[in-house]
Amino acid sequence: MAWWPDGGFLMMMMTIISFVQAEDSNRFFDLRVTYGNVSVTKNGLHLKRNSYQDGVYGTTCPIPPGKNYTYAFHLEDQIGSFFYFPSLAVQKAAGGFGAIRILSRPGTPVPFPQPAGDFTILIGDWYTGEDHKDLKARLDGGRMIPRPYSVLINGNEDTASTSLTVDKGKTYRFRISNVGLQLSLNFEILGHMLKLVEVEGTYTIQTKFTSLDIHVGQSYSVLVTMDQPPQNYSIVVGTRFTDSRSTNRIILHYSNSKSSKFVPNRQPDNDIDFSIKQARSIKTNLTASRQRQDAQGSYHYGRIKISRTLILESSAGVVNRKQRYAINGVSFVPADTPLKLADYFKIKGVFKVGSIPDKPGRAGIRLETAVMGVHHKDFLEIVFQNREKYVQTYHLDGYNFWVVGIGNRWSTWSHASRRDYNLRDAISRSTTQVYPKSWTAIYVAFDNVGMWNFRSEFWARQYLGQQFYFRVHSPANSSRDEYPLPKNALLCGRASNRHRRDFIP
Repeated sequence: MAWWPDGGFLMMMMTIISFVQAEDSNRFFDLRVTYGNVSVTKNGLHLKRNSYQDGVYGTTCPIPPGKNYTYAFHLEDQIGSFFYFPSLAVQKAAGGFGAIRILSRPGTPVPFPQPAGDFTILIGDWYTGEDHKDLKARLDGGRMIPRPYSVLINGNEDTASTSLTVDKGKTYRFRISNVGLQLSLNFEILGHMLKLVEVEGTYTIQTKFTSLDIHVGQSYSVLVTMDQPPQNYSIVVGTRFTDSRSTNRIILHYSNSKSSKFVPNRQPDNDIDFSIKQARSIKTNLTASRQRQDAQGSYHYGRIKISRTLILESSAGVVNRKQRYAINGVSFVPADTPLKLADYFKIKGVFKVGSIPDKPGRAGIRLETAVMGVHHKDFLEIVFQNREKYVQTYHLDGYNFWVVGIGNRWSTWSHASRRDYNLRDAISRSTTQVYPKSWTAIYVAFDNVGMWNFRSEFWARQYLGQQFYFRVHSPANSSRDEYPLPKNALLCGRASNRHRRDFIP
């Protein structure tokens, strides 16, 4: 894969990468950079015991211009639909994203028949006329950027003449990821039902929907049967929960169609309650052949004793005359050295474990390289409280978690909220939404040692501080818990003059 400049943009062809589940050899992801410093993160991949390969600045030095770098990692037990993108600054606003498919091993039962075809559709919002450097300059100057007004489908803004050809009577798989910067998007194939079968590596109870709300950073797989009269139909992607609606579409073309008629597009409203109801209906298929077990070796996550409860709340404010965003009153500031390298080489003064509290306080916003310490195999309850009027989306690298509760509108989490938790078949995923004036609760089994990024997927807010890192630590210091520093690791900052032999156990 090659990166190249085009009018000041960082561009890359959308590429689909397919792997096979649980093969013994490492999977390799090779990147050559010819323009700017770049790191690429793999959204939703667990990268077991190997946060060095995460591709975010807290774990990895950027790839310098003119250099190659190969990310190498084990897939272990993962399957499903994911994506990658450039994680530094606001480079995501220039593209550079692509799909990752992890296929089941041959002969492994899958909870649906083999589809006739497998389509990948990457959707996202887009800034027309402004490149990532312009957006970064505005954010660095202390100003928030406006919301994007365009919608992309597979990297294209003008897709009215783009078509997917299908055969009547056959069933196809569509893998859809919201790779955008901020907005929730609705996906619909007019006249057809979407049968949900997989969410971010988890097979789901197979529920049918007329459309799906896909929040930024999320991935879904649906099966669609071509059971309508043969003609052209619109695949419509539109913004949700915005004052003005932006849409884009491509054509679903029946191969035996003799008509150019289109089913008209309906305009869904911004009904939050409908979206909450849909989100609660998405559950794990417990009868599927492969569902990820938790740290205790049992899928019964509802029976595991909670080690600790976190309540995470976002906030916004002005610090030093510049706009900042925070979690529990702490706005993240990147250090001069990747945190994982500083931890490995025991470089003092780069970060402090415990620099972000477990619960929100009443003080204002402070700037900090925020790191929260977690013991290996801790089992945490995390509550996201959203007191703002916007849908928020959060992602945790290196993990899936169980979404056990989603609050009603105008609700605040309390201990009594646990009575309504789904402790049987909650969906397991890596990215979850939190609705306005509401809350979402998750359970996480911290069984993956490393330095893992937790962030808002609203990318401008992430860049202005709405993120932190979990340091998942095992005192055993064993390769059974965590791989050693890769031989090809890039070193920068205060780790620039270090060598592997400088490691202090």
